[in-house]
Formats: sequence, structure tokens, C-alpha cells
Amino acid sequence: MNKISVLLVDDHEVVRAGFKILLASQADIGEITDINRGELVAQEYARVTPEVVVMDLSMPGIGGLETIRRLVKQDPHAKILVYSIHDESIYVERAMQAGAKGYVTKNSAAEILAVAITQVARGETYIEQNLLPDLNDTKYDTTSHYKDMIDLLTPREFEVFQRLAKGMTVHDVSENLHLGYKTVANYSTQVKTKLKANSAAEIANIAMVLGIIKP
Repeated sequence: MNKISVLLVDDHEVVRAGFKILLASQADIGEITDINRGELVAQEYARVTPEVVVMDLSMPGIGGLETIRRLVKQDPHAKILVYSIHDESIYVERAMQAGAKGYVTKNSAAEILAVAITQVARGETYIEQNLLPDLNDTKYDTTSHYKDMIDLLTPREFEVFQRLAKGMTVHDVSENLHLGYKTVANYSTQVKTKLKANSAAEIANIAMVLGIIKP
């Protein structure tokens, strides 16, 4: 079988270097091209035509979820594997809704990551074990209502929601996402409306229930 070419998208240089080292000994993985921003993905994807895109979620600028959405719009057949520090099920669900085909955490062994890349390259789905919620767990019932509300958010609104939940001001979010203040203020209003939240504290509470931030 031909080796699988990979485009890695992560804003941390150390992570990208470690990723290459992790996969260097894996027989099925071939050339790895790496970039540090979601804004560069469309052009680089067209240039190198990778078989699998490995994407971080938490990046400055447009962020991973919006990058996934744009890439899938550019190529509906794009095979995207999320490689993230986040192990909460809400992130898995949002990534898959945006168009990702797989999800693994950054503490995965090289073998798991290689298996995930191989499976996604074959057109299959791969989600790391224990990342999705147990539907029989009583905790699931207490969060399902909020998850339904979160599903109403667009990828960009979700990016803003994450940052507001962590205590960032609209000005902070504007700088972090490289968006205009008025644009972020509009997103903030939309988030509060869809989540029926009147304050930053209520937004933070929803994020805590979903495991997006820790108490």
C-alpha cells in the first residue's frame, strides 16, 4: 500500500515537531507537511493534496472548527482527523458535525494515531475509545439539554462561546480571533440568544456542565 500523505495543522511548533517524530516509525505514514494556521489550509491543501488532514481545534484566528467547515466546503471529500487536547464529548460532536472523519487526543500513543490516520484515509470513521458519552450514564441526561442548545451555534459562534466561557471580554475575543470588535459583539449577542443566557456567568455555567471548562 502507498504511504499516506498528511497535512498537519497546529499553531505550536513543538507539537508539529513531536507529531513528526511520533509517526516517523510508522510504516504506513509518508510525507508530512505542516502549517501553523487555519487560514493557510485552503491554499496548502490545494498545493499538496494530502490524503489526510490532521487538525488541532484550539488555534488563534479562524480556529479548527471553522477551518474544518471551510475545507469541507472546498472539498466535500476531504478526510480530516482532529488531534486535540480536548477529551470532552462536546468537542468530538462539534468536530464531526463540522465535517471531520475522526478524533483522537494528543495523549494518544503513536500506534493509535497511525491507526486513526490509516482508517480515515480508507474513508472510515475513527473516534478514540471513551471519548463519546455513555448514553446510559445519568450525567448524560443532565447535559443533553445544553448539548441541544449548543448544536444551534455555528462553528464561529462556538469559537466565541468557548472564549467567553473562559472569561475573555469581547475585546479579548476580537484580538484572539483576529475579528473586528463589532463582529465579535454581534456573535456574542447571537450566542447569548441561542443559549438563553443573560450573562457571562450563565455562559460559564453552561460550559462547565458540558466539561468545556473546569469548575
